[in-house]
Amino acid sequence: MSTGTTDTQRRLIADIGGTHARFALCSPACDIEKIDVLDSAAFPTLEAAVRHYLHRHGNPPVRHAVFGMANPVLGDHIAMTNYSWSFSIEDLRRRLGLESLHVINDFTALALALPRLTPAELRRVGGGEPVAGTPLGLLGPGTGLGVSALIPNPAGGWIPLAAEGGHVSFAPRNDCEQMLWRAAASAFGHVSMERLVSGSGLAFIYRSLCLDRGMKPQDHTPADISRLAIAGQDPICLEALDAFCAMLGTAASDLAVTLGARGGIYIGGGIIPKLGDYFPRSPFRQRFDDKGRFAAYLAAIPVFVIDSANPALLGAAAYLDNCHHE
Repeated sequence: MSTGTTDTQRRLIADIGGTHARFALCSPACDIEKIDVLDSAAFPTLEAAVRHYLHRHGNPPVRHAVFGMANPVLGDHIAMTNYSWSFSIEDLRRRLGLESLHVINDFTALALALPRLTPAELRRVGGGEPVAGTPLGLLGPGTGLGVSALIPNPAGGWIPLAAEGGHVSFAPRNDCEQMLWRAAASAFGHVSMERLVSGSGLAFIYRSLCLDRGMKPQDHTPADISRLAIAGQDPICLEALDAFCAMLGTAASDLAVTLGARGGIYIGGGIIPKLGDYFPRSPFRQRFDDKGRFAAYLAAIPVFVIDSANPALLGAAAYLDNCHHE
């Protein structure tokens, strides 16, 4: 916390998912402190988790709060997609005695963190230099496929997008992907990009490849598939991970041309940052650049993997100032 910041100036910020809820306090200058990671299952409600966190830190007086959630935010009522918590934003604000409570999508929060990340928190995967004053695209596979962006405004700030771009329709590019599309269409009906480019999607790709070759799939988790692939211990796992990264390349390049994101494409989420040195040599970048007449346009756009401990908390901290709420 910056020197001179009073208790009443501190804000409560959170990054809330189906498994963990991260809470912290921050100053108006976005200095973050007292980060706690709580097990969501330990609390019957979000309010109970918030009160537990505040009690642990002496019940500091906070007037404003911003919560990033892995959930669409379409109005006052929130029902979490991947967990049992549900609440009214306004009712929770009153019960916690806050002047303002803003609930935003977790990838909207992550997008707001992008201009504040340091070079040490970003790993470049090809491309040229970012073009100032142009949009930044963001996507990241994890439980689902999160998508957002920052659009520059005339005042020199940014407008974050609350998007659900992970649900665009998947378009296969080769025989393997056509097989995967058929398998997913049989299982789910509509085949969104998220059905394949996500943690459950990686497991689905692996199982489908095994079945297509007349092999019995092992009961591998997505983390198992990644580990075995990178270690060279299972060729089907490697094929699955290669296909996964190629399809992510398609999703990223589609986002780049849709937005005109010459400021760069950023990749977050829970999967890609853990792939280490494999990801830069994966099929991702080749597929990203493979856009026919627009190949040169894509080749100039840098891609960055976000390698930061709590970027969504940083974005939540930036939200109030960025959007001029006080």
